[in-house]
Amino acid sequence: MGIVNLTPDSFSGDGLVGDVDRAIRHAREQFEAGSDILDIGAESSRPGAIPTPEDEELRRLIPVLREITPWGVPVSVDTYKPVVMRAALEAGASMINDIAGLSRPGAIEAVAGSDCGICLMHMRGEPGTMQQAPCYDDVVSEVRSFLADAVARCQAAGISAERLVLDPGFGFGKTLEHNLAMFRRLSELSVEDLPLLVGVSRKTMLGAITGRPVGQRQTASVAAALVAAQKGAKILRVHDVAATRDALAVWSAIENGESK
Repeated sequence: MGIVNLTPDSFSGDGLVGDVDRAIRHAREQFEAGSDILDIGAESSRPGAIPTPEDEELRRLIPVLREITPWGVPVSVDTYKPVVMRAALEAGASMINDIAGLSRPGAIEAVAGSDCGICLMHMRGEPGTMQQAPCYDDVVSEVRSFLADAVARCQAAGISAERLVLDPGFGFGKTLEHNLAMFRRLSELSVEDLPLLVGVSRKTMLGAITGRPVGQRQTASVAAALVAAQKGAKILRVHDVAATRDALAVWSAIENGESK
């Protein structure tokens, strides 16, 4: 899953707000580098982020989405707002990637009648405050419980399990220790054998481990993605698509004798 940020304040420094042509070029580069899914977000969810008004999120998102959806690659839209979900689906999005796990009023109703894929993510708190002393008794069991409840709510609304993907939400209301615990026990976070999505690309946890600033975290990001895949993640949300695919190709060739 290749990342396309349409925000002015992306933590990774790759925000493309207000420049539709450049955003489309970046999306094309991610696609040509081998993305199986493009994930477009028009509101920053970095720690400390301020919410973006619906109309502004739509203004950033829809022109780029309309250009990209005819390419034939599935497009995921990163939003928790029901109004934006509906508009994104009307514009051709294939998946809704919700950091709030469809917990906001009207969110389930916005997607239930479609056939889109849905990524349910765990987040403790809100982006603006989520990193202010997050606390868990057992982060793995608590995150899994939230995801299980989200799956149950979706199924009660008539959304089939085949449409669902689960994201533990690395860095969303978690300390480094919480993130590492989830990595170690990643397989325990799946519910009903649903596929797991892992997104740690360039995140603060990698800076804390390596001491490197965000612009120098490609190697750490690729390493973390490879570990996630080895532990069972089915979707890797990354900035560095080509480098991640190369690492996965080497692993596959060694483990399974599969090569190009």
